[in-house]
Amino acid sequence: MARAIVFAYHNVGVRCLAVLLAHGVEVVQVITHRDNPDEEIWFDSVAELAARYSLPVITPDDPNDPALVAELAALEPDFLFSFYYRQMLKAPLLALPRQGAYNMHGSLLPKYRGRVPVNWALIHGERETGATLHQMLEKPDAGGIVAQQAVPILPDDTAGEVFAKVTFAAELALDHVLPDLIASRVKPRPQNLAAGSYFGGRCAEDGRIDWHQPAAVVHNLIRAVAPPYPGAFFDVPQGRMRVLRSLHPQGQRGTGVVYGQPTLFAHDGRWYAECGDGQVLCLLAVEFAGSFLSAATSHPLNAIFGTPTVSLL
Repeated sequence: MARAIVFAYHNVGVRCLAVLLAHGVEVVQVITHRDNPDEEIWFDSVAELAARYSLPVITPDDPNDPALVAELAALEPDFLFSFYYRQMLKAPLLALPRQGAYNMHGSLLPKYRGRVPVNWALIHGERETGATLHQMLEKPDAGGIVAQQAVPILPDDTAGEVFAKVTFAAELALDHVLPDLIASRVKPRPQNLAAGSYFGGRCAEDGRIDWHQPAAVVHNLIRAVAPPYPGAFFDVPQGRMRVLRSLHPQGQRGTGVVYGQPTLFAHDGRWYAECGDGQVLCLLAVEFAGSFLSAATSHPLNAIFGTPTVSLL
């Protein structure tokens, strides 16, 4: 029976840990994170799954602490797996397992190496992404590929919807390759990093909408940061407005209304925004000052702004 140490968090961590258990892997230690009280926890818990199977769980502040590395070495693991664990694992840890250390990444490597790959793929209007199991090196997301599963991105998919697909892709990829990985029948495929891309993390402020941009670009930002992420937003003198969902401009009917500059307006019970390229984007969900703003009433902006339209410049 293969023995594994598992670093895991989030939904991908839960589903991939479940795959290991289903294949009879002896998980000798689970390392996860304590939930951050300042973060909206919308995802499943690795710690809860581990408790269900009576697996030992720890949440160290520093997974690379030499004392912890020594404790893990004493477990004599065959494998080390990292499934959406958020901290970088250094060389002493990666050298512990006899049959290698492997990470599950939420993109089709070598594209979108680095942080929040699902969000970046949406921002760039990709029509496909997926999950990749690869060898772990100290250089992030750079090791040889052992399994990969693609999933489609539809024009109006949000980040949450795509992340659910990527989670399932990760489960499929690991389930398919694991027997051969355990039997040492897998030959990793080296990555051509020059053909890929690397992206850093994002923060809430990165969701600010620039209405000078084309409608398709604005749409991609809105869906890339849609709930459960912080959401796209813009500020007006009266306060902050959030746009939580939109429709791709090529997949909707025109309104026949054009203002010649970026403008927010209501038409036939829906919100619309004319963007920098003159295309009109349908906004399915708009908030003002934390409350849902309906477009169904006559001139819904009058009560707040004193005008039936809002300039977005």
